[in-house]
Amino acid sequence: MNTAGKLWGVGVGPGDPELLTVKAARVIGAADVVAFHSAQHGRSISRGLASGYMRDGQIEEHLVYPVTTETTSHPGGYQGAIDEFYESAAARLAAHLDAGRSVVLLAEGDPLFYSSYMHMHKRLADRFEVEIVPGVTSVSAASAALATPLVERDEVFTVLPGTLPADELARRLRGTDAAVIMKLGRTYPTVLEALERSGRLTEARYVERASTPEQRVLDASDADNVPYFSMIVVPSPSNRSETPSGTGEVVVVGLGPGDDAWTTDEVRAELAAATDLVGYVTYVDRVPQRPGQIRHSSDNKVESERAAFALDLAKQGRRVAVVSSGDPGVFAMATAVIEVAAEEQWNSVPVRVMPGMTAANAVASRVGAPLGHDYAVVSLSDRLKPWDVVASRLAAVAGADMAIAIYNPASKSRTWQVGAMKELLLEHRSPQTPVVIGRAVGSADESVRTVTLGELDPESIDMRCLLIVGSSMTTVVDTGSGPKVFTSRRYPSKVPSSASG
Repeated sequence: MNTAGKLWGVGVGPGDPELLTVKAARVIGAADVVAFHSAQHGRSISRGLASGYMRDGQIEEHLVYPVTTETTSHPGGYQGAIDEFYESAAARLAAHLDAGRSVVLLAEGDPLFYSSYMHMHKRLADRFEVEIVPGVTSVSAASAALATPLVERDEVFTVLPGTLPADELARRLRGTDAAVIMKLGRTYPTVLEALERSGRLTEARYVERASTPEQRVLDASDADNVPYFSMIVVPSPSNRSETPSGTGEVVVVGLGPGDDAWTTDEVRAELAAATDLVGYVTYVDRVPQRPGQIRHSSDNKVESERAAFALDLAKQGRRVAVVSSGDPGVFAMATAVIEVAAEEQWNSVPVRVMPGMTAANAVASRVGAPLGHDYAVVSLSDRLKPWDVVASRLAAVAGADMAIAIYNPASKSRTWQVGAMKELLLEHRSPQTPVVIGRAVGSADESVRTVTLGELDPESIDMRCLLIVGSSMTTVVDTGSGPKVFTSRRYPSKVPSSASG
């Protein structure tokens, strides 16, 4: 009775025969059967790489794909033809294994990295003994061709297939430090579009047939006649030039209100690309440290000076990210930067603004939809505007029966404004009006509760709070997941009496 043979998945490397491992060469030479794939033209790259290690008398199994990029008349279409091929190929290899023969299935690069070997592995590994001999991947070969490190320290590296839609590729490129994009060829126009949309095109390098005599290395935008065996490499932030565009700029970014999950991929990409970070120390400290990136932290009361400093850095050719919490255009740094940038000495410096989730939206989400209809956003701080202006705006919004998101309600030096706000609003709103108190939302210290306007205790409010005061249409309801607050989008034709109890 024959003992079943062993299946070997053997990586033969990215293209240079000398990049086969010693173990791969030994296993190939000892096998009874050597199997390999090719397209219908019959030329197998993996077989060519292994040929110098094969011996006379070995059985060869040439597994020819019925379709690659061509059309097919198979009733199941492309997928039906491929599935049928894999089943047939697995049966051919299983016959050798059942007969007690050892079978090597060659794989370009590594057997378990975007390899045809995996389809045989899934069909045979539960029936026969299997061993994998890892190989040098094309990713490593491309990095070597560029002589550029892929990633360092705690940077994130992503491998992407070029077959993804452009918007998904762009989203993932914005959200990672370094990347390679594989499976090019016909997908290349889509890949270029994604690189452009993600702002990574100027960093991207094109590597074709890495480690072979036909190897080519180009800027991504210069590549043409792109074959399947090529890839895009986007280097790590630590290995980019300081100013890829050749000129400095200021990008004002919003981190969101506290939770890192609320920082957008677009903002992450700008932070990764920046040579310098400028901002209030609490916000700058939220950004991960990056090798070579310079951090300029300051107090929260020097917005104009901070803006001028950032613009000066950009004039020197630096790529500067000015960091805000929440959205940079809501009581944050975008206004200061744009105002200062309009001065003659800085009006040649490019300035962009990247949005972020607002604290108001974050707090609202925790309780439901209290900002579901018209609402206003008001800061109680009277540091940059007099209190009589604040009071007149609160009265106007309250009289218009709109929900109100209250920013900067209190601080160590401002302790009376919440009480004054409460008295003013009670002139227009029922004491039963819902008030949402969100404190440190998105952080480990988060707390969110709902009280009535009449119950609101000004002493309980500090600088980490944001308040949402409802309108006459704001309601607290019980749901399967607990109490929720919403402001109806339907409004009666007759406005209710705003001061009614």
